[in-house]
Amino acid sequence: MPTLAKAYVATSATSPLQPGVVERREPGESEVRIAIKFTGICHSDIHTARGDWAGVKYPVVVGHEIAGVVEAVGAKVTRYAVGDRVGVGCFVDSCRECANCLAGEEQYCLAGSISTYNSVGRDGLPTAGGYSTGIVVDENYVVRIPDGVSLEAAAPLLCAGITMYSPLRNWGAGPGKRVAIIGMGGLGHMGVKIAAALGAEVTVLSQSLKKQEDALRLGAEGYYATSDPATFEVLRDYFDLVINTVSADIDVDQYLSLLAVDGTMVLVGLPSKPLTQRAWSLIGSRRSLAGSKMGGIRQTQEMLNFCAAHGFGAEVEVIPASKINDAYERVMASDVRYRFVIDAATF
Repeated sequence: MPTLAKAYVATSATSPLQPGVVERREPGESEVRIAIKFTGICHSDIHTARGDWAGVKYPVVVGHEIAGVVEAVGAKVTRYAVGDRVGVGCFVDSCRECANCLAGEEQYCLAGSISTYNSVGRDGLPTAGGYSTGIVVDENYVVRIPDGVSLEAAAPLLCAGITMYSPLRNWGAGPGKRVAIIGMGGLGHMGVKIAAALGAEVTVLSQSLKKQEDALRLGAEGYYATSDPATFEVLRDYFDLVINTVSADIDVDQYLSLLAVDGTMVLVGLPSKPLTQRAWSLIGSRRSLAGSKMGGIRQTQEMLNFCAAHGFGAEVEVIPASKINDAYERVMASDVRYRFVIDAATF
């Protein structure tokens, strides 16, 4: 029989999130039921809850940075047992048959992966996310959280962490590579930690110098204010890889000028307006402009193991569920260092 989990629900684009319930199915034979302990607050949650993106179907329970403990398993589950520490990220299923799924790149499923919330599951019902006390997910779309990282610090790794780890790994960040991270927020601070742990030389590019001390503490070797025009002269032709984490509209040509020959700028943020850039910004130094989503299940597990082995998770501020709406306002004002995490025990 289905069960009811406590949740915080967005009922419209203009209403504050409010307490409610979400129906969770009994675990199928290959599914696990997870008692959620902590869920991170992502910008995507806010955009969805507030109707900034098309296709939101209310009521909706958001949240895709989920950390918890297995409390029940289906008859054919082999990967997990009751009591295991686990996580769920941005998607909970995919077609499992296309070339991308078979390659472990389920996030690029050619049929479209099934998002953790505001999507439709294989059972034909809307998916509901981690702003709740429990969730049921196929074991193949669950990852194991190693003992080396706390559940609250692990939760944001399921989106912010893997969103940065994937391009850093895919574009070869490591010893001898010069990496710039644009933005020092929830994504950016994880980019600094991961790139430094990979052995790259890391520089943060931020609007102001107010987070410089934090960035250097987390592993950056350089920090420059993009509001200072001299920054773009000093760093011209310097970086092998630039990752843009911000959703604000930027002068793409200006940032492409920071790339060395064969350098790449990767977009992981989602600006509201279309990007424009001059062809010469790419052609002049054989530069590339690319984009990246989160990683697949295999790479997400690799990322969690990597973070645990290096002894870090996200920098978090744990809040009770009653503070979710306040947290949304603070996120939009960049008033968090560096990720809000909801304590599910407070629902």
